Amino acid sequence: MPISFQQLIKNWSAQLIQYDPSEAENLVYWLLEHHLAMKRVDVMLLVNEEKLSPILLTHFKRLKTGEPIQYILRKAPFYGRDFFVTPDTLIPRNETEELVHLIIKENQAPGLKILDIGTGTGCIPITLALEMNDPKVYALDISEPALHVAEQNAQALNVNVSFERCDILKETPNSCDLDILVSNPPYVLESDKSAMHTNVLEHEPWIALFVSDEDPLLFYRVIAEKGKLMLRSGGKIYFEIHETQGEQIRKILAGLGYQQVNILQDLNGKTRMCSAILP
Repeated sequence: MPISFQQLIKNWSAQLIQYDPSEAENLVYWLLEHHLAMKRVDVMLLVNEEKLSPILLTHFKRLKTGEPIQYILRKAPFYGRDFFVTPDTLIPRNETEELVHLIIKENQAPGLKILDIGTGTGCIPITLALEMNDPKVYALDISEPALHVAEQNAQALNVNVSFERCDILKETPNSCDLDILVSNPPYVLESDKSAMHTNVLEHEPWIALFVSDEDPLLFYRVIAEKGKLMLRSGGKIYFEIHETQGEQIRKILAGLGYQQVNILQDLNGKTRMCSAILP
């Protein structure tokens, strides 16, 4: 039976009970736009729900289970581009876009040498390689499957980024004379698992999310320590951080001798970024 596109949105959104209404509506729009090549301005168009493609209906069933739409569609937007994603990688977030934008804005010189630690999809180094002035970009991750995803994204976006497997807690990368070291490391406490949305907890890779309550700043401390060996004098270190950890990370960086340590807010007024300079 034909119904309006608008009514279909309403009917399907009501079935996504684990999301708030506005988020549910956005997810249904996203799914339908992907499969039907429609935009939101097409809401008056009549559609026959019984004739929707089987794959669209299958995707909607998966969406109702709480599976993130980015994993269902195998892509996520980041800084104006689509990145291939799988459950081996975190889904790129808006906060990380803001970190990338900060780096681009503050570093205009050509040929800068950049290393990203914990690269996941490769969204940070690939975007920096595409948006900055002829940089030399490198990226590390402990996960081989994640590195495979990142390499696919670099190939799809026709950009040169060097990827390498590295356990940063046990190994020191060979990189030296870096101009920029950037990382979005694990920072969610293991004790916070119970408070997380099930679509994150049940689908995204825990190795990229969680850190022990006994040493919640482990990755920041280790990366900053090894950064002193890899950054040139005057080189910059950038982190994405948990909104509650800013002052603790400031103390770590200052204690290691970094200068001009800045704890920065995102567009929502939360402290989510940090930068510092190695003298």
